[in-house]
Amino acid sequence: NGIESMKTTRRRARRVILEALYEIDLAGHRPGEVMARRLQEQEMESVGVGFGHKLLYGVLEYQKGIDTLITRYAPEWPLEQMAIIDRNVLRIAIFEFLVDSDTPVKVAINEAVELAKVYGSDSAPRFINGVLGTLADKIPELRQELLSAYELT
Repeated sequence: NGIESMKTTRRRARRVILEALYEIDLAGHRPGEVMARRLQEQEMESVGVGFGHKLLYGVLEYQKGIDTLITRYAPEWPLEQMAIIDRNVLRIAIFEFLVDSDTPVKVAINEAVELAKVYGSDSAPRFINGVLGTLADKIPELRQELLSAYELT
């Protein structure tokens, strides 16, 4: 059905974007080039491409603010010591439910945990779930903080 196929398309887009963010984070490659190459390797419906672009460029635009939140809510793991996969899974989910708010919080968290299961270490899903769960309890004030920081710049 339509909803199931949309869910599958969005899940595939998240995987492609996670891989792209990983490469950008690790190697410093240009986002546009990484995205174009990833989409060449993995064909996707236009709806998935649009969602993917929104995720990639949204995460990159808000990354500084998102990273500040990750640092605050996962203090035992300094951002630069955190697994690259983990920090990018967190960035995607936080963008989805704090900035974009098009994805329901539970869906964003579940999708992040699924990505962590596929790409992360054994402890990644629990870690991701814990950090996102803590953030989810404070959405209105965190959204306000994040968005107002970007309105001023």
